[in-house]
Amino acid sequence: MNHLSLIIKREYINKVRNKSFIIMTFLSPLIFVGIFALVGYLSSINNDNIRTISIVDQSGVLAKNFKDTATEKYTVLNNVSIDDAKLLGVEGAVYGVLYIPKTASLEELATATTFYSKESPSLSIIRDIENSIESHVNTAILKQANIDADKIKALRIEVDTKQETFEGKKSSKADAIAKLIFGGAAGYLLFMFIIIYGNMIMRSVIEEKTSRIIEIIISSVKPIKLLLGKIIGTSLAGVTQFVAWVILISILTSVVSVVFGIDPGAAQSQQQEMITQASGSSSSLFLEAYRAYEGLPLTNLVIMFLLFFVGGYLLYASLYAAIGAAVDNETDTQQFMIPVIMPLILSIYVGFFTVIENPHGMVSQVFSYIPFTSPVVMLMRIPFGVPIWQQVLSVAILFITFIGMVFFAAKIYRVGILMYGKKPTYKDLLKWLKY
Repeated sequence: MNHLSLIIKREYINKVRNKSFIIMTFLSPLIFVGIFALVGYLSSINNDNIRTISIVDQSGVLAKNFKDTATEKYTVLNNVSIDDAKLLGVEGAVYGVLYIPKTASLEELATATTFYSKESPSLSIIRDIENSIESHVNTAILKQANIDADKIKALRIEVDTKQETFEGKKSSKADAIAKLIFGGAAGYLLFMFIIIYGNMIMRSVIEEKTSRIIEIIISSVKPIKLLLGKIIGTSLAGVTQFVAWVILISILTSVVSVVFGIDPGAAQSQQQEMITQASGSSSSLFLEAYRAYEGLPLTNLVIMFLLFFVGGYLLYASLYAAIGAAVDNETDTQQFMIPVIMPLILSIYVGFFTVIENPHGMVSQVFSYIPFTSPVVMLMRIPFGVPIWQQVLSVAILFITFIGMVFFAAKIYRVGILMYGKKPTYKDLLKWLKY
């Protein structure tokens, strides 16, 4: 009788039939889509508000440069002191007051304006105000120097440097953003999957240990088969739940967008606009990034994502199972979790701060071969172009390490699964490895 297949089937069925598993499978997508729909709805309400801004222009030259927009309306207050104008803002009649004093020179005028409001204004408002002032001041300075401002603007040239490898493969800044988004998303997704479902395996082992069911099972099944069965069975249950989440979220997002007329991506677009304004970059760059996905080696990315996803999860799942066997309750697991979590955190750090800057540097290459960091680091490197032999070597090292880790974890599992009432130490775990 194939004990391993029976254990896998038992673990899988027990997980998917669990009430909490079923509830969270359907409830999590509802919560996820509901939050984004709510944020999108609130963002749309916020964007529909028209902000009235009063202008007190003592210079007499700038007020005419401010034009109303879809969300901003400017009103010029003539023969009104700044104190009276601020009083309107305090009473809630206007969103804010822009004060432009009379100065001796245009240089002083550029730094003398003040915007008064009850709360900190949004980046878009300040950007529009500064752009209007800069446009007038710069044009006026050029005229004072007898320079045609329109001619200067017509002669202005924007530089767009083309990128191409020595082999002739073309790329762009948008391609780099697309690679960064895909690599970062893949690495972070694996990180979260390991944390969530690794803990599920650990809790499952602890529950069986405390209920003494394991004493009956262990009498007829080898510890290594029991360990592998729990890891693979729980992993399959996790994959099932993950696939269900993807399908349900896609369906619910479409329903929310069509039925309620709410765009869950509105908040993301607004956030992207704020980042663009803060960095001063062109928003077209973000649009080009989406088109750049067409140039990505999708087949290679998908295959390697699955391999690293499975290998990385199985490696860490064996560690979680060994920890669960060594303790009697979840409180005691904290002392053993740091060595498991630290490589994951390190891989995220290396991925976002080293791979992004230099994906083919020495640090990036070294960590893409270390099995405890390679699932995240290599996934973030692959979109930037990694030779196939390096990817295959990294995957091979990962799965070989998993097999070896299962062997050592099974030794801890074999002894720890029958230990009760004693809080183990690292010294105890080393002793168990020698048995």
